[in-house]
Amino acid sequence: MRIGLLAPPWTPIPPPLYGGIELVVDQLARGFTEAGHDVTLFTTGDSTCPVKKLFILPEADGFRIGTAVPEMRHAIHGYKALADQDIIHDHTVFGPFYSDRFPDVPVATTIHGPLNDELSDLYSDLSPRIAIIAISHAQLAPLPSLKVARVIHHGLDARQFPFGEGAGDQDGKYVLFLGRMASAKGAHRAIAIARKAGMRILLAAKMREDPEKQYFHEKVEPLLGNDAIYLGEVEHEKKLELLANATALLFPIRWNEPFGMIMLEAMACGTPVLAFPEGSTPEVVDHGVTGFLCQDEDEMVAALQKVNTIDRKQCRAAVEGYFSTRRMVEEHLELYTSIIGK
Repeated sequence: MRIGLLAPPWTPIPPPLYGGIELVVDQLARGFTEAGHDVTLFTTGDSTCPVKKLFILPEADGFRIGTAVPEMRHAIHGYKALADQDIIHDHTVFGPFYSDRFPDVPVATTIHGPLNDELSDLYSDLSPRIAIIAISHAQLAPLPSLKVARVIHHGLDARQFPFGEGAGDQDGKYVLFLGRMASAKGAHRAIAIARKAGMRILLAAKMREDPEKQYFHEKVEPLLGNDAIYLGEVEHEKKLELLANATALLFPIRWNEPFGMIMLEAMACGTPVLAFPEGSTPEVVDHGVTGFLCQDEDEMVAALQKVNTIDRKQCRAAVEGYFSTRRMVEEHLELYTSIIGK
C-alpha cells in the first residue's frame, strides 16, 4: 500500500522537543515501513524520520503554531505532493477541508485536539465525507453524535525507550512532571503533591506561548525551590533519561485530555503514572498495575507513598503489548484497507 502521511507544520518529525502529535506520526511512518508498506511523509525540511520525505517549508514554524497561513500553504502543497498515494492520512486541521479538491484520493484524518465548540463544528461538517479517527473514547464525550470511522489509541515502540529502575539522579530520587505550562495540565498541583509527600520534583515543560509564560510566572514560579526545580523544555534524549530515572510521573490534569502521549512514554521507561481520572487517563492507566488513578491531591499524595508496589516491568509490558506501535499500525492498516475497498 502507498500511504501518504501529512504532518502538521509546527514541529519536525520526530519532535526534538515537545510534540505528541509529531511523535505519533513518526511512529506510524516507521511502523508502516516496517510492515512493508511504501510511505511518503509530507512534513518540514528539518524532519529526520527515516522514510521518504517531501516538504514546502524548510523548517518547522513553531512560533506561529495554530495560525492559518503557514498551515494552509503546507497542506495545499501536501495534497498536491501526495495525490498519487493509495490513501492520505491527514494530521492537520485545515487539510481535510481542502481534500475535496482530490476526489479520487481516499482520505482519513485524526482528531488530535479536544472536541471543544470550534472543533466540534469543524468535524461535524467533515464526518459525512472523511474517515475520522478518534484517539480515545473520552475525546468523543462532548460530541457523542459525531460519526467516527474508528477509535484508535496511540502506541509506542518500547524498543526506542530505555527501561529504568527509578534510581534518581546525582541529588537523589525524584518524581517528574512533563508536559506544557498550562493550568489544566497541573504543574502547580504536581509541586504541591510532591511537597506534601516529602519528595523532590523535577519539571520539564514547554513554555513558548504568552499564556504558558503567564501561567508559569503567576502559578508555578512562586512554588519553585530546592525541592521543586524547573528544567525548561528538554530535548528528547534528556526526556528519556528523566523518565527512566523518575520514581513516578505526576499527571494531575483537570481537563478532558484526548490522550496524553507522555503517559505511554513514562510507562515505556518503566515509570508508573499517577493521574486524576479525567479525559483518557482511565483508558491508559491500569489502576494498581501501571500506576494509580487518584480522585484528588490528597489521594495522589497517599499513592506516592505506595508507588513502589507497582512493578515497573508491568509498566513496560503494557507498552510492549496493547499500547505498542505494532497494534496501532495494524488498526490503522485495517481501517485504510476498508476505506480503499469501498
